[in-house]
Parts: sequence; structure tokens; C-alpha cells
Amino acid sequence: MSDGRTLAREFLEQQRLLGGNTVILSVGSAAGSTPSSRPGSVTPPGSSAGLTPGASPLTPGSSPGRTRAPAANALPPAGLSYDPPSGDLFSTDPIAQAVSLAAIAQLVATCTKCRLCEGRRHAVPGEGPADARLVVVGEGPGRVEDETGRPFVGPAGELLTKILAAIDLPRERVFICNVVKCRPPENRLPQFDEVAACVPYLFHQIELLKPQVILAMGGTAAQTLLNTKQSLGALRNQVHRFRGIPVIVTYHPAALLRNPNWKKPTWDDVRIARRLIA
Repeated sequence: MSDGRTLAREFLEQQRLLGGNTVILSVGSAAGSTPSSRPGSVTPPGSSAGLTPGASPLTPGSSPGRTRAPAANALPPAGLSYDPPSGDLFSTDPIAQAVSLAAIAQLVATCTKCRLCEGRRHAVPGEGPADARLVVVGEGPGRVEDETGRPFVGPAGELLTKILAAIDLPRERVFICNVVKCRPPENRLPQFDEVAACVPYLFHQIELLKPQVILAMGGTAAQTLLNTKQSLGALRNQVHRFRGIPVIVTYHPAALLRNPNWKKPTWDDVRIARRLIA
């Protein structure tokens, strides 16, 4: 019986005769020899082939077995990048035709696209200046928000105001909103169809605002903006992107009220967001 190399040569010759692409095998002339760099050859992973003589695969100044410490002010690594369609499928969609935040707010106030409209007292479109450099996105309105029509005005909102002040961003300079614009019953998580119906408002708000940074507070906001099912913990400590805009993921202020141990990581997250703002 022929050995493996002979069978391979016969197979490749048949492929050539049938019109297939030419494949060049590269085999060292002796044990321990360096593989050829002819076209079609494959360099084994981890080998130093292709490096300039005397060059090292390690970073300059490093040595085997040692890793370079990150810079003191280095930002977290890059995360997910999510680019949903920038335009709507139908040109007659009123959301796509809204040319201002006020116009979107009017559409939200009369929206009946999902069941959440049935129990609301006030829709909560969001608030903040049209030139805001930071957009804060939460999950959905709570009881106090439903009563007032304003986002983040309950106990969690008071904590958010303090967090923003601590990074020298007064609340009045930040645009604050939620994924869904009406309060879910008993503050439950928004359901998939509710998010799908409401999220075009959020996407168009971000498109009009063009902020420098988005702070996604809570798992619902993070998963919606990044189109992922990863946990909040897995999404932290990275700089994600939504339509090219950096997104920082952190805990929702309501979660901090339940678990004060999360205040320290949240403080780390908002400081990263602040550093990304010019």
C-alpha cells in the first residue's frame, strides 16, 4: 500500500487534471529543517517564520515569561459593536420623520404600539439638552416617573443625580431616558415585544443627539443597545460601540440601592465614561 504522501500526490494530480486550483505542499528537506516560504505553504501557529532575523515576537523591551503592565490611565479593551439600521424600512414611518426630540416626545405621548400604554398615567420620553454629550439609558419608568412623566426622579434618580455631579456633569447637561417609555406593571422587566415596539424611539433620539458617550445602566439597557444576551457583569470593563458611539455598561441606580457593594464598580464605570467626553 502506498504511503500517505504518495496518496496525497495522486489526489492533487487528479485535481489538477480536472481543472482544480494548484496546491503547493512545502515539506522540510530533513528533520528540524525550516519549512519553505514558497507560495501556498503554511507557517505553523506560534512559529517565528516571517520575522526579521534577530526580531522577537515579544513587544520591544519585553522578555520571555514577563508581560508588560498596562498604562495607569489605559482605557478598557474594545467590546461589542452594534450597528442597527440607521434608517427605517418605511419612509412614511412618523418616527423616521421626526426631526427633533420634541417631535419624538409628542409621538411617545400618544403611542399605543404595545400593551404598556394601557396602564400608564404619563409616558416618559426622556429629558435633557439637544447638545448633550452624555446619554444615560435606563430600563423603564417607575412609579414616580409614571406619575410625573420625567425619567429617574424617584430614589434611584436622586442617586443618579449625585453620581453625575460627582463626575462634574450636572443632570441638566445630560440627556436621560429609558429603553421603554411607559411603566411596566409592578416594575417588571419589559418583555421582548414591548422593547421591540418602543426601541425605535430610543434609537432615533440617539441619532438626533449624536452624543460622545452612552452610559447603559442595567442589563436591559446594555443588552438592548448592544443586541446581546451577555450578562451585565460580562459587558462591564469594556468600551462597546453603538453606531460608532462609545457605550459604557454599568449597574442601574436602583440596583445600587439594593446592593451598596456595587457602588464602587459603578463609580469606576462612570469615571471611564467621563474620560471619553471631550
